[in-house]
Amino acid sequence: MLHIESMSGIVLLIAAALALWWANSPWAASYFATWHAPLSLTLGPWSWSTDLHFFVNDVLMTIFFLVVGMEIRREMYNGALSNLRQASLPVIAAVGGVIVPAAIYVAFAGSDRMLLNGWAIPTATDIAFAVGVLALLGKSIPGPLRIFLLALAIIDDIVAVLIIAFFYSGGLDYSGFAIALLGFVLVLLFNRMGIASAWAYALPGAILWMGLLKTGAHPTLAGVVLGLMTPVAMRPAQRHHLEEALGALSRIHRQAQQGPLEAHTLHHELQIATAAQRDLLPPVFRLPTLLHPWVAFGVMPIFALANAGVQFGGVDLSAPAQQTVALGVLLALVIGKPIGVFLATFLAVKSGVSSLPPGVNWTGVVLVGVLAGIGFTMAIFVGGLAFNDPGLLGAAKLGILAASATAAVIGLVFGFMVRRKLSA
Repeated sequence: MLHIESMSGIVLLIAAALALWWANSPWAASYFATWHAPLSLTLGPWSWSTDLHFFVNDVLMTIFFLVVGMEIRREMYNGALSNLRQASLPVIAAVGGVIVPAAIYVAFAGSDRMLLNGWAIPTATDIAFAVGVLALLGKSIPGPLRIFLLALAIIDDIVAVLIIAFFYSGGLDYSGFAIALLGFVLVLLFNRMGIASAWAYALPGAILWMGLLKTGAHPTLAGVVLGLMTPVAMRPAQRHHLEEALGALSRIHRQAQQGPLEAHTLHHELQIATAAQRDLLPPVFRLPTLLHPWVAFGVMPIFALANAGVQFGGVDLSAPAQQTVALGVLLALVIGKPIGVFLATFLAVKSGVSSLPPGVNWTGVVLVGVLAGIGFTMAIFVGGLAFNDPGLLGAAKLGILAASATAAVIGLVFGFMVRRKLSA
């Protein structure tokens, strides 16, 4: 999973660079025309029209949030969030990394209500980019430090999801809750029936998504809800997979005792055992493994391509409002994140509430704080919800891109300088 995260960071970088080039090239008009190309779905008398940009941000990104939800569920089951003592430090560090950047941005925005709507933009951390930069520092980086960064980024995602749900869901149309509730109940029913096929949940998931869209809440939250409801234990109906795996291994053992195994026989039995072993995994472990490459190398780069195309000529940094947004986001991520993460961690450890994980020292905490300033995917996503004005949105994206690049460079330089001290 870490390898996928690190490689996807490179793919994301390429997609963002391509979007910037395309949006500022002689073919810029085709960039915006492509992402606003109309899409429609018609079923008998019912029809629904939107554009490609909506499909990317509200449909494809639901899959991204589904994987996020399952990762949160898994961590709550037997990972970094499985017990209060283990989860307390990354939770406190993440909260500090949310509060301080938000406070810095609010200080810049002042009393302007329109600008204040972007307060949550610099609160999120991009897992793929952050882990990707950490991976570039080599194998000398302690494993516990990677886990600490991952846990912090996952909790950041939880906070981002809550922020979207409570602060960026417009006036709610309560008639949509009945539809969303129907989808939710169907998911619960399928769980109780022991249905493990992911495709079976497509219909109730779509009903939940449409219900949330109708309420005015952001429909991608349907992915988080589905992810958090994903079963974490093996169902009784899955026990026959265990019997299949044991049977295949038993046949291999018996045939090996009788003489050399034929290659095609061994291959066939190993295929049976491997398939049975895969099906034995609970959905919360199996599905992220299947979906993660598609999200990392498909959904997220497409999102970056559709959203990172800032026209430099369209952003007027001499305009006070746009300058405030861009500079506020930039400083909140580059300065606020490391200060927030380090200060919260320091207070938690010194007060005795938490302790540093074995293998993680204060130099490592500083590095994690710096890398947490890479906002990108979630920051751009929140920016699109915060601002309708193209100029302000462009300024926010410019601030996010500049901050993410700055945090990545600082993280790399600092990381290479202190590599030996990280494992001390």
